[in-house]
Amino acid sequence: MKQWINEFKRFALRGNVLDMAVGVIIGGAFSTIVKSLTDDILMPLLGILIGQVNLSGLAFTVKNPLGGADVTLAYGLFLQNVLNFILIALAVFLMVKAINQVQRKTEEKEAALPKPGKEELLLAEIRDILKEQKP
Repeated sequence: MKQWINEFKRFALRGNVLDMAVGVIIGGAFSTIVKSLTDDILMPLLGILIGQVNLSGLAFTVKNPLGGADVTLAYGLFLQNVLNFILIALAVFLMVKAINQVQRKTEEKEAALPKPGKEELLLAEIRDILKEQKP
């Protein structure tokens, strides 16, 4: 059991797992912000444009032909969730695009640096050997 706990600690404390946990937490907070943007700002404006005050209240009721309870299809809430998804996907796309652009510029700068010649590499090796020989 102790070995299992130690193995779990090594897994849980690796850098990738911690980075992923931070990403999930920030993603949850970001999702809340986008949901608020959609629910509190965009959907009311969209509702005004199409003549409805509140899109989330849009629903269609279907009568049950078997005599049971009626079924309500809340398509306004569905539209709101689709808009939330589109906004989150757009924000993630823009962030990834910006990060890729920064990485591409960094790679271009590194590629523009002159590569050391054979003589410079040999001199660097000699320097490193001399450093190792000194006490």
